Amino acid sequence: MIRKKKSPPPLLGAPVMAGFPSPAEQYLEAPLDLNDLLVHQPAATFFVRAAGDSMLGAGIHPGDILVVDRSLAAEDGAVVIAAVDNEFTVKYYRHDSDGVRLEAANRRYKPLRFSPASEVLLFGVVTAVIHQFVRPAARRGQNHA
Repeated sequence: MIRKKKSPPPLLGAPVMAGFPSPAEQYLEAPLDLNDLLVHQPAATFFVRAAGDSMLGAGIHPGDILVVDRSLAAEDGAVVIAAVDNEFTVKYYRHDSDGVRLEAANRRYKPLRFSPASEVLLFGVVTAVIHQFVRPAARRGQNHA
């Protein structure tokens, strides 16, 4: 199946105020391609869908799409994709005098601590989260605006 490339939608040149509306047509800029905006190293970037609620405090919800860059080194405080006991997880990466640990952004989850001999595979650094708002009508299978 050959997929026709769609033209990206335009980006408004002025920020949208969360107050009184203003006419936006006069601020149209060039089209916005989300790959150009979110993917800086195409050969090292992949997308993965989030599951679970351990990163809600970081703005990562179940079903969100995470943009992950494998070319970046994990620094303390980065959100990373890691394999722990052959299971993938998304957590904050922490590295300090106490060693390496992975922390959730939800108090219900305890940090995952590791000894220096532990093998934790870091697969990449999360650089963006794509979070969609679902309209109530869309949930019921209706397509009303």
